[in-house]
Amino acid sequence: MRITTRGRYALRASLALARLGKDGSPVSINNLSEQENISSVFLEQIFFRLRKAGIVTSVRGPGGGFCFAQPLDKLTIKAILDAAGEELNLTNCDKSRDDCERIGYCLTHFIWQDVTDLVNNYFRNITIASILEKYHTEPEKTRSEGIV
Repeated sequence: MRITTRGRYALRASLALARLGKDGSPVSINNLSEQENISSVFLEQIFFRLRKAGIVTSVRGPGGGFCFAQPLDKLTIKAILDAAGEELNLTNCDKSRDDCERIGYCLTHFIWQDVTDLVNNYFRNITIASILEKYHTEPEKTRSEGIV
């Protein structure tokens, strides 16, 4: 399993949005870009996907930006990674494949499927709120120490 840059940045930007928009106020792409040192063009692409998935909403005009469309204690890491287009599969044989000639009797298929299910359930049970609570750091400290 490999999480792409898009998936990693989607998670980083979501956590930054949660920290910067604590009072529910919108946060601009430029602000998130500066905070996380991610290209604003790339963030626009990521937030397009997040908005399409119903994770964030956008506010136009001066003082506009993005804010979460759902409570942080309901928003899971799995939902963010799914919206970013990440598939959390360990191998190609961890899911049923029509082109696999061994799918009916290969025991390793079941092992890979079980591990993939564990990983997906793990990310399905972690929320943005739980991360902020467990690893709470000040934004300045986070930036300078490279955490998150």
